[in-house]
Amino acid sequence: MSTRTFISRIAVGGICTAVALAASACGAGGPANTSGSAGTNTVNVLVEAGGHAELTGVAEQCKAETGVTANFVELPYDGMFNRLSSEFSSGNVSFDVAALDSVWLPSFKDAVQPIDELFTDEAKKDIFPALVKEANVDGHFIGMPAWTNAEIILYRKDLFEDAKNKADFQAKYGYELAAPTTWKQYQDISEFFTKDGMYGTDVKGAVETEWLAHVLQAGSPMVLDGDKVVIDNAAHKEALDFYVSLAKDAPSGAAQVDWAAAQNLFNQGKTAMTRFWAHAYRQIPKDAAVAGKVGAAPMIAGSAGVGGVPGPWYLTVPKATKNAEAAKKFVKCAYDYNSKGIESSLGLAARISAFEKYQDQPGYESFKPLIETLNGKATATRPATEKWQQIVDTVLIPMLQKAVAGGDSATLLADAKKQIEDLLK
Repeated sequence: MSTRTFISRIAVGGICTAVALAASACGAGGPANTSGSAGTNTVNVLVEAGGHAELTGVAEQCKAETGVTANFVELPYDGMFNRLSSEFSSGNVSFDVAALDSVWLPSFKDAVQPIDELFTDEAKKDIFPALVKEANVDGHFIGMPAWTNAEIILYRKDLFEDAKNKADFQAKYGYELAAPTTWKQYQDISEFFTKDGMYGTDVKGAVETEWLAHVLQAGSPMVLDGDKVVIDNAAHKEALDFYVSLAKDAPSGAAQVDWAAAQNLFNQGKTAMTRFWAHAYRQIPKDAAVAGKVGAAPMIAGSAGVGGVPGPWYLTVPKATKNAEAAKKFVKCAYDYNSKGIESSLGLAARISAFEKYQDQPGYESFKPLIETLNGKATATRPATEKWQQIVDTVLIPMLQKAVAGGDSATLLADAKKQIEDLLK
């Protein structure tokens, strides 16, 4: 399961199931609405299932302030991509604003119009650097980030603060048990808690993002450096070897562990630590074994610094819309009132100040670690190629599954390089 599959189908898609099944668009493809006429104050906003909830507060504020009314059309992830592809290709769009997963920007860059005027110097200072960079395609800003996420460290605070655990850990490793700030500490803590039916961590062989974060921390671009495939370089091997080394202190069957499985293991009290998307901190069920017992810490730095892989979505304005003026007003509202997204079911935003507004409030303890991770020196978005998801699904995940099952890392990376080069021809 890829990064986008977890975020959209479980985190956001779950909102659709719980909240929006009654909506005509949710999971059903939505009505074939007609794009607003030029000069009207109603805009059709195409969002992935659950995106409506994330933007509801924004829409209400925008209507009150500018008179622009948003009509939301919700689609499932795959259905949305197909709808976008079809309408962009035809040049006749039924929407005035479209929320795009970051991995779609390379595919649809020629179908959406520049919104450079919204990226003022002040605005750019309040958006995480990796997102500012990704939003700029071929010299123009084409998408305004609406919400983003990144993996941080979640850990069992109750276990870390237990007096016996602290004493035993100090005696064995020679330093105090606390949230890890180095990968050596993460290894030690994982080893220490792997006992009595519990594991220190998880290893997710069925997703690529976690290993790629280690690649960034080791100082290399992920998989591609421009047009060059670099997946077989020393940083990728170092990251893969380290990632696989954690499997001894993780539940068996790592090759099949995806985001959902890892989340369940942690919430059920089976793992002492997990590297996970920050939004999950606030979504731990009240009846979970770990409810009220979880701490949050930033992603750990490697030799190149703190590095994570963000998961942003961007609001874009199609070139073919007849209502660009109102569409851009809505996108500006989404920036101006970005903190409204934190009040939604998913509870995310994209502006630094939006997260900072909540970071000291009880229940939002994951926000400071998230800010630090998203601002990390080595944090970077995924490669800008329209083949990225194909690379993930057909090369990276199968390679990781073989690696955590005992495959030779150098051989696997060399094979992956050839496969990716063939895909990019």
